[in-house]
Amino acid sequence: MRIFVARLAGTPVFDPAGDQIGRIRDVVVAMRPNDPPRVHGLVVEVQPRRRVFLPITRVRSIEADAVIFTGAINLRRFEKHATESLVIGELLDLAVEVNGEPATVLDLAMEQARGGEWLVTKVAVLRGAGRGLRRRRGETLIVNWADVAGVGAVQTDQAAAGLLAAFEETRPADLANALRDLPDKRRAEVAAALDDDRLADVLEELPERDQIGILGRLDAERASDVLAAMDPDDAADLLQDLPPAQAEALIARMEPREAAPVLRLLPYEENTAGGMMTSRPIVLPPHATVAEALAEIRRQDITPAVAAQAYVARPPAETPTGKYLGVAHFQRLLREPPSSLLGAAIDNSVDPIRPDLPLREVTSYLAIYNLVAVAVVDELGRLVGAVTVDDVLDHLLPADWREQDGHAAGTPPLGTAGPPEVSGGD
Repeated sequence: MRIFVARLAGTPVFDPAGDQIGRIRDVVVAMRPNDPPRVHGLVVEVQPRRRVFLPITRVRSIEADAVIFTGAINLRRFEKHATESLVIGELLDLAVEVNGEPATVLDLAMEQARGGEWLVTKVAVLRGAGRGLRRRRGETLIVNWADVAGVGAVQTDQAAAGLLAAFEETRPADLANALRDLPDKRRAEVAAALDDDRLADVLEELPERDQIGILGRLDAERASDVLAAMDPDDAADLLQDLPPAQAEALIARMEPREAAPVLRLLPYEENTAGGMMTSRPIVLPPHATVAEALAEIRRQDITPAVAAQAYVARPPAETPTGKYLGVAHFQRLLREPPSSLLGAAIDNSVDPIRPDLPLREVTSYLAIYNLVAVAVVDELGRLVGAVTVDDVLDHLLPADWREQDGHAAGTPPLGTAGPPEVSGGD
């Protein structure tokens, strides 16, 4: 049976009892000088966002919609050996030669040999095409591994379209997790291939060190565009972690209307309401209709926590607004006639908070009133932002929580009883 690796990305993985334990994120192979690469196993992402190694010897069946394994799978975080390669992360989009002609690797196929081991035997390539957006104008071929040359060569500028296609349907957090496992050079190539909005979403899910590393490899114009696409609170946090001269240069390149909400957040202390809040909540005037409020809540770029309520204020509707009047909760809006005015759906039972309120008190406030978000107003009674529960969690967790596995190193294997496995190859 021939299986193309890129099509495995995202496939659910089930244990012998039929319980899903994660999803396929990559395939680990060992490159050999004169023979097809040997498949060592699968990289499986289990909760919480941790990648572990599943030896290919434990895989019982591979179908279009399920991979079933037998025995146990160790929950220790996957670490790639120096002699191994990740098919999706490192080998897709390679510039190679097929029978002396330039081509680009689109996918690799693995098959089980007679002895039971799995080998990469076929390569899907695009021959005679340009790079980037023009690449699909070439001829797609499936060739033997032996006909492909240049896989092991060091490449200064590897494309990333194939890798991104494999992660097209994944959440930004999953793509961010994939980037963490890539070499610095490959990570920079993938970041360069992402559009500004997607890269901004991914950066928000990465640890501070990786954010700075990726941003530092972008030219100043692109870096400022990506910062502008980020949520203002995340952009402000990132700018505060950069050297002052670099941060000032990036802000200077941003459009004034894009820089303004970020600049308003910079003066606040990190662990206060002002330092945590987003300056772009849903804000509408009291004469807007319920239908208009629901239309704003339905916007795809709004996170669930922000979409849980609309804030009502006198014009202007951009923060800092006119006088803050109250909040209209999503549930209340669903019970009101679409044509009714938003001012009639205001909830005044919960007071807003001030920007200088410490993290501990913000946390208590949300817990006491069972809120997912709360309005933040200044001394003039203007709405300046909103603190959501995910903002609070980001500040309550350790600074390096995105880099932690979430389990102790001695976590037992998942699945039926069996000896511990080590991550990586056999």
